[in-house]
Amino acid sequence: QVQLVESGGGSVQTGGSLRLSCAASGRPFNNYNMAWFRQAPGKEREFVSTISWSGDTTFYADSVKGRFTISRDNAKNTVYMQMNSLKPEDTAVYYCAAKYRGTRGNYDYWGQGTRVTVSS
Repeated sequence: QVQLVESGGGSVQTGGSLRLSCAASGRPFNNYNMAWFRQAPGKEREFVSTISWSGDTTFYADSVKGRFTISRDNAKNTVYMQMNSLKPEDTAVYYCAAKYRGTRGNYDYWGQGTRVTVSS
């Protein structure tokens, strides 16, 4: 089992920044590809970004490209999401997720989420 705990959410105004963190425990962190998803009120959960187990490869949803940056520190068992130039449409609960490297399909482990609210 992998336990994931997100933190860093909060309320900001349009154009502001937040840094989300996701601390992992339970299994060797560098065996897992990590991702961030989000779910806005009344909407389905959507993909935001992913980072490979080594940190060498990242991918972003078009809606956040150029504004969000995913990173990880394998020594600290933590993945981060730096969010800049925030917009009201970024308001959502943000979840981190883990998937064993080399596997395909759905992510296996999820955190409880951290809420981000962006006001205009």
